[in-house]
Amino acid sequence: MSLERVNPAHLAPPTGFSHAVTATGTRLVLLAGQTALDGEGRVVGDALPAQFEKSLANLLAALEAAGGTPGDLARVTVYATDVASYRAHAAELGRVWRRLAGRDYPAMAVIGVVRLWDEQALVELDGIAVLP
Repeated sequence: MSLERVNPAHLAPPTGFSHAVTATGTRLVLLAGQTALDGEGRVVGDALPAQFEKSLANLLAALEAAGGTPGDLARVTVYATDVASYRAHAAELGRVWRRLAGRDYPAMAVIGVVRLWDEQALVELDGIAVLP
């Protein structure tokens, strides 16, 4: 399996994402949206950074259960109920990402939403991974 991150020089420098990712492998893993739910189905964390960390940890746990690692992520979509708050916490969220997932960034998008399935959820992440 190989993932190649493509960041053309004529596009704005990517910060915390890759402009494109090409993937070659034999197994595609589609990861359902993950919020900051604990093992009992309760949203944990009152602030965006804490919920982002739990949501990312949940996404990576699902990926690991499917046999993958953070480096196998080709695409992640972040759904945020407050994009301004997401931008304000971007540096902290980047540190959380690097600590949990490393420095190989997938293609990413942040999409503002009115609300998520669980009303207390501030953020949700889903993704696509390609395994060998």
